[in-house]
Formats: sequence, structure tokens, C-alpha cells
Amino acid sequence: MAPKRVDRAARREEILSAAVRVFARQGFAASRIEDVAAEAGIAKGSVYLSFDSREALLSAAFERLSERSATVLEQTAADGEPALERLSGLVRSAVAMLADEPDLTRVMVDLWAAGRHTGDGAPFDMAAVYRAYRGVVADLLRRAAEEGDLRPGVGEPEATVVVGAIEGCLVQWLMDPSVRLAGLAEPLLDVCLSGLRVSRQPSGPPDRRPSESYQGP
Repeated sequence: MAPKRVDRAARREEILSAAVRVFARQGFAASRIEDVAAEAGIAKGSVYLSFDSREALLSAAFERLSERSATVLEQTAADGEPALERLSGLVRSAVAMLADEPDLTRVMVDLWAAGRHTGDGAPFDMAAVYRAYRGVVADLLRRAAEEGDLRPGVGEPEATVVVGAIEGCLVQWLMDPSVRLAGLAEPLLDVCLSGLRVSRQPSGPPDRRPSESYQGP
């Protein structure tokens, strides 16, 4: 009887998914290759056939997330909709992407909280991720202002606030199980953009002030 053939790509994904679960549950520093092998239900040596270290596993996991993030940004840039609609789509996609990867997102936040930097062997550059999103958001804000949907002068500072609001929702979601990240995209957009929109004057006569309509003594 011929030995069972193993799909190397599928096995690699199984190991990667198991590693992310272990890192999220135990913390990266406390996790071992043995733990990953046990989670995946395979021998320790089988893990080494695909990944030569914990760091390689972590790098591969974040590479997958980085590729998805890059796709979100590319789709936003290629979209032909008005800038404000593209910005709204970007926020919704970013929130959905993070909500779909709770374990990997937790690992990312844990590493950030531990004070890891790219020069210290971290598998991702958080500053670069922030810069990329801030740049796209700032550009969309400026374009939306040019299109007359937002007030003039919006740009980098407001983009920083939008990105920070997403991260704040993310941290609360990870810390408090009662928070549903997937349902926060619309409230986040409402809060972040409400103060940036161009004020529309009503077409009818202005409202009378309470003092003008008061009929008391």
C-alpha cells in the first residue's frame, strides 16, 4: 500500500494556524515548538520541515496579515467611488480584517505591549503599518474636502485620530469579551467623521430662538 501523500501547502497552513492559537493563548515568549506540534496533532519534527523556528512561524503569520492589509489598501486606492465612500469602505474593511483574525491580532497587540521593535527581532514594523494607513486615510480626507464633502484643511492629524480610534476599539475588544469589534465600524465612522463634514445650511427659514418665541410675563 502506497504511503499517504501529504499536501505540504495545506500542512504548512495547519501548522501556522496552530502556532497562532498557541501564541495567542500562552504568549509568544512562553510558547515552544513542542506546543505548536501538539496543537497541530503532529510530531515536533514535522513542524521543522516547514518552519525552522518560532520566529519563522511568527513572521509567516504576520506576512499573511500584511498581505491582506496591503490588499485592503490597494483596493481602496483603485476604487472609483467618491473619496468619502472609499474612506468608509477602508474603515469597514480594516475592522472586518482584524475581527476575522482575533488570535493573530491578540499576538500583535501583546508584542506591541511588550515593547518589541523591528530592531529587536520583531517580525513586523508597526510604525510602518501606521504610516501606511495614515497616509491613505489622510489622502482620502483631503480628496473628500476637495469634493466638498468634508471641511477644508483636513489631513494628517485627522488621519491619525481615525487610525487611533480603530486601534482603541481593537484593544477594548481584546480586553473585554462583551465588546463586538465587527459591529463598531459604523459608530466609528459616525464619530470620526461627524465633526469633519461640511455643515449644510437648512433651505427653510431659520429657527426662532427660544427667547423670541417666549410669551411669558
